[in-house]
Amino acid sequence: MVIDFRRVRTSPLPLCILGEDVAVVEDYKYLGVHLDNGLNWRINTDAVHKKGMSRLYFLRKLRSFNVCRKMLEIFYRSVVASALFFAAVCCSIRDGDTSRINKLIRKAGSVIGIKLDPFEAVLERRTLNRLLSIMDNPTHPLHLQLDSQRSSFSNRLLQLRHNSVQQITSGWKRTLCSIVSLEYNHVVHFTL
Repeated sequence: MVIDFRRVRTSPLPLCILGEDVAVVEDYKYLGVHLDNGLNWRINTDAVHKKGMSRLYFLRKLRSFNVCRKMLEIFYRSVVASALFFAAVCCSIRDGDTSRINKLIRKAGSVIGIKLDPFEAVLERRTLNRLLSIMDNPTHPLHLQLDSQRSSFSNRLLQLRHNSVQQITSGWKRTLCSIVSLEYNHVVHFTL
């Protein structure tokens, strides 16, 4: 997959690995995340929503069998929420798509009978946990880069900077996407 943000796009040069031509595709599913060549997360969000709706069906079925609230909550956290929030840290989801996911979360909450955290709150909590785990692990490949962004006075994280992502677009979500993708050895070809 070639991700190209130039105004005038040219066709990429053919790539050959071990004597076989590598096909250029519009979108690709990697580790359960749908990526497209414009870093538009619409396809992934649609897949996540569809998967969440199918798992919400089973949650409703369990409620119809008069399963206790605690078991419904365990089922939600292990089956429904795991599908909704998988790789959410590295996705940049638009407001309309976020509202679709939040609507699904509210439906699940009404089935269980409790108020569940909205998508944004879970995303913020997971992002912070991810950053803290990178900052606390000195052997992590991104530790030095994040550690250099700390304030010398208060020791807090000032601002994330990643040159290639800043040139492409601004925003902390895309920067976190690059951090997570570097961490999991995603190989993405950025053409500037």
